[in-house]
Amino acid sequence: MQPQSGVLKVEISIIIVNWNGGDYLRLSLDSLAKYPPSVPFEVIVVDNNSTDNSRELLRSYKDVRLILNTENVGFGRANNQAFKVSDAPLLFLLNSDAQVHENTLDTLIATINESAKIGVVGPRLLNTDGTLQPSVWRNPPMAWEMVMIAFGLYKLLPKRQRGKRLLGYYWDHSYRLSARMLSGAALLIKRKVLEHVGGFDERFHMYGEDNEFALRVVRSGWLMLFEPKATVTHHAAKSTEKRWGKSGRLAKNYEGFFQLQRIHLSRSTALTNLLTGYGLATLRQAWLTLRRRPREENRLVRQLYGDELRKTLSTAKPTE
Repeated sequence: MQPQSGVLKVEISIIIVNWNGGDYLRLSLDSLAKYPPSVPFEVIVVDNNSTDNSRELLRSYKDVRLILNTENVGFGRANNQAFKVSDAPLLFLLNSDAQVHENTLDTLIATINESAKIGVVGPRLLNTDGTLQPSVWRNPPMAWEMVMIAFGLYKLLPKRQRGKRLLGYYWDHSYRLSARMLSGAALLIKRKVLEHVGGFDERFHMYGEDNEFALRVVRSGWLMLFEPKATVTHHAAKSTEKRWGKSGRLAKNYEGFFQLQRIHLSRSTALTNLLTGYGLATLRQAWLTLRRRPREENRLVRQLYGDELRKTLSTAKPTE
């Protein structure tokens, strides 16, 4: 890898936060070497105290700037560390289990520079097998959305309207769209956005920090754009499942969602979401029991909603 830094002013810092990324980290770095941007760039890797061979691997890439943490400080805080050591006007966040494709970075750069109002741009994400990985979401999720999905009411809508209203798994990600939430797996951000709204909220250790950041961005008047002409393959959740397992990762996901609600939603809206989620999980538990289907995962979801609902009801307002 030969970043075009040195004498030339770096135009884009590519930031990777890693924890035990292993072979996926290698694939990520090699993709940047194969498909670099055409502007001067640098690669910054923040390693969150990996215990595999990640650090030995990283030292073999001589042009990578390393930040070696003595503990796992989480995704948001680690990215903030990289933000502070970079002077570049553009910052590209790339998961350690993600690979850029040809022209991905140049396409994202061209898109974000089309207007001073555009602050964040995200690419089309693909799964390991080449299928679409949804990366554009409503933010924050609301009760009506949960009900429409749980009872299949979305099927009453024309397919195009369904996609535009629900996004995520219900939209084909085929055209450029202004969004309120883009996946943090691959994200190009203008430094001016960080100067305006700040970096990631470090109260979020893992999951939810990208939702929270996106809310501050769009509420501050910046545009977030999904750019389908840029592509990244994301081998999702490889590090987090190593750390927490499938159930643990699910619990962390919901904890991040609940934290987002406490910070950004009114108490009445948060309670509506929690009551809806708990009620739907209760109904689903009964249905799974009748059908003799596995229900451990749904039981965990119901428990998480119930615990958060009790906490919220016991306080005068959502706690931070």
